[in-house]
Amino acid sequence: MVAKKIDYKIKLKSYDHQLLDQAAKDIVKTAKKTNAELIGPIPLPTKRSIYTVNRSTNVDKKSREQFEIRVHKRAIFVSKSTPQTMEALTRLDIPAGVDIEIVTFEN
Repeated sequence: MVAKKIDYKIKLKSYDHQLLDQAAKDIVKTAKKTNAELIGPIPLPTKRSIYTVNRSTNVDKKSREQFEIRVHKRAIFVSKSTPQTMEALTRLDIPAGVDIEIVTFEN
């Protein structure tokens, strides 16, 4: 089996999984228009942060609230791409709640 050469690795992060999935769909659709090969979107482990705070200060130490923040992540690998692929991906309009990190691999 021959390993595919990966040109770009795109990592997406967001607090809202629906925005993240929509952004991943847009990236896949745009990359396929330029005839690039894709692997993904691959769901990565969700990071959970739980914070516990007292409900009131100085009174009733046993009364506490817990808050949770989840960071959802996806990865997309783009191979056999053209310069038009990267240009189309940089012009893509992504929702405000999604963080994108693009890593380029040299051929």
